[in-house]
Amino acid sequence: MKLVILGSGTSVPHPQRASAAHWLETESGSILLDCGPDSAHRMAEEKLDWPNLDAIWISHFHLDHVGGLATFLFGTKWAPQTRARTKPLTIFGAAGLQDLFSAFDKAGDYKLLKQSFPVSFSEVAPAKEFEMLPHVQARTFATPHTRDSLAIRLQDTNGAKLVYTSDTGYAPELAEFARTVDLLLMECSFRRNKPMTTHLELADAMNVATLAGPRKVVLTHLYPEWDGIDLEAEAKELWGGEVSAALDGLRLDI
Repeated sequence: MKLVILGSGTSVPHPQRASAAHWLETESGSILLDCGPDSAHRMAEEKLDWPNLDAIWISHFHLDHVGGLATFLFGTKWAPQTRARTKPLTIFGAAGLQDLFSAFDKAGDYKLLKQSFPVSFSEVAPAKEFEMLPHVQARTFATPHTRDSLAIRLQDTNGAKLVYTSDTGYAPELAEFARTVDLLLMECSFRRNKPMTTHLELADAMNVATLAGPRKVVLTHLYPEWDGIDLEAEAKELWGGEVSAALDGLRLDI
């Protein structure tokens, strides 16, 4: 698997960090992990094969994670690059995803599901195991962020394992969910003294890493308070494993 960070930031406008979005390339196809408002243009900027995207995962319904879904499908409906496409696109997420999308669609009578290719929704429950793409197995975990927020664990036929927490408060059970993965893509919104329990600060994230024992951690969903701070150096003071700060455009082999 190969990962491209499209958006390492939050809802706060930032000159170097777009809203949450991550491109995952597998032998079976491509998956977009969250679809923040900047996703469509970021995929194009990174020269990714967005016209043939196979699946989209929506971790929860905050706009910095789902706000680009309608605009992406508005683009594929009219883009010349997708006029010959026939293979389906599946959009995965928690219960209520299709109703939310329908509200966006009906607001402007956009008819976003009238594409040259089939678009379908698959709503999944917490602790659900399913096949996201052929030979790519997925499992979900309900995170303490919103009532619909889900982390996802993905594994391909080569045995590569990734967990994407998306937004979450601290929970020891999350570490068990992410145990011994090759890459733990984890939110780390705040440096310290977090203003809310439904996100992670650095000490929380490193506690999860200590308990989970992943091969590598990438910290993302970074608020502007991280600007000018050596996140990686501070993380290594709390956990001895390999830690990287997410940057828009960062590319990783898993």
